[in-house]
Amino acid sequence: MKLNISLATLALLFSLSASAQVKKWTLEECVTYALEKNISIQQSQLDVQTAEYNKKSAMGNFLPSVNASATHNWNNGLTQDVTDGTLKVQTTQNTSVGLNAGVNLFQGLTNLNTMHRANLQILANQYQIDGMKDDIALMVANSFLQILFNKETLKVRQSQYDLTQQELERTQTLIANGQLPEGEIYELEANSASQEQQIVVAENNVRLSLINLAQLLLINDYENFDISTEDYDIPASVILDTRPSDIYQKALEIRNEVKVSETNVEIAEVNYDLAVGGISPTLSAFYSYNTRASYQDRAGTPIVNPADPTSDPILGYVTSTQEPVRVPTITSTTVSPDPIYDQFDRNGGHVFGLQLQIPIFNGFRNHVNMQTSRITLEKARLQLENTKIDLESTVYQSYNDALAASKAYVAAEKTLIARQQAYDYAQERFDVGVINSFEFTQTQQQLEAAQSELVRTKFDYIFKIKVLEFFFGIPITE
Repeated sequence: MKLNISLATLALLFSLSASAQVKKWTLEECVTYALEKNISIQQSQLDVQTAEYNKKSAMGNFLPSVNASATHNWNNGLTQDVTDGTLKVQTTQNTSVGLNAGVNLFQGLTNLNTMHRANLQILANQYQIDGMKDDIALMVANSFLQILFNKETLKVRQSQYDLTQQELERTQTLIANGQLPEGEIYELEANSASQEQQIVVAENNVRLSLINLAQLLLINDYENFDISTEDYDIPASVILDTRPSDIYQKALEIRNEVKVSETNVEIAEVNYDLAVGGISPTLSAFYSYNTRASYQDRAGTPIVNPADPTSDPILGYVTSTQEPVRVPTITSTTVSPDPIYDQFDRNGGHVFGLQLQIPIFNGFRNHVNMQTSRITLEKARLQLENTKIDLESTVYQSYNDALAASKAYVAAEKTLIARQQAYDYAQERFDVGVINSFEFTQTQQQLEAAQSELVRTKFDYIFKIKVLEFFFGIPITE
């Protein structure tokens, strides 16, 4: 017996220890964790990095381009020998190096507009990320409040079940004392069985809502995931005292979907300016330096051979004296190539100047680019107007929803008070046998429905107030 008690005590302590280790997540922790782990946000952050590199590329357009080149070639085959002019099968080598630089002096403000567009794209991507964060925060808050609603509903079901058990015990006592007929307990037992089923459904709803939030947070340990249920009463808010038009004007200033649409209009305007720049003349400056060297032997200065002038071939005769005119015998020489650095220095050349290009006709390409850019700009402006209209509709709808939820909650409170009074009165009448168990159960079920409706309207009101405050710039976690 002592061993059994000891084992039971250890099991209880282990169970309490395990449950104590389960982290209770607050709403703020859930929102923060979701924003850190969300894959879509991480993908959009990579888009921001891409936009940063595009900005760096746009900055580079203002700088001159400098390129160096070097070529070394072998020519193998039948070529002319530079020393004697004969054709020979030989291999020659040549090296050439060069340096080229260029800069755009004017290009229809293309570089400036490209830089402006890159900055706007970074801004648009950041606004898009902030908008995604807002949507995720609302999704997390909705899932969080759904768990709270399901837990409160479970408490109501369990509380009503406990009351029913007390009534069963009291009724059994009255039947045993002969104060009530035996059939009076059947309706209570049926109601107790129905409440047990409702508890099972409520417990399952709690588990499913916890899993849903855990999946939203990318947490796989569903069994040990739970939330904190402290301090989640009706928030003290004065947002309903604010006019919907004022909330809308505030939303126009802070909502990211509006900022994204406005930035897209600016990007479309810059793209149109870029298209217009395509028909502008362009002016650029250029400079290049090139030199070369050869590794082939070259012909040297010819040498006259005076050893035997009479052996030189006769070109002709002097008319007056008939003296022969001879061609001196010239011996060609072969000289090794100059050092490569000397050749580079001697053969170097510079080219520099300005280049003006005026577009005249390019197959309608510039005209088409301008027209399509203009259409895109008009679409962006219409999208901005549509975004504002949708936001205004959403704000007014959210205001009306929050106002209706407030009234529904107040009505549910009054209904619960009345149902509680009716239940207490019915219980007194049931205890003295004035009403039967069926009538008493009906009153109890109406009380349960009122309690459930109060829980539903409470969390519906909390969420809709949070949504309305969100449009006014109040964080969802406050």
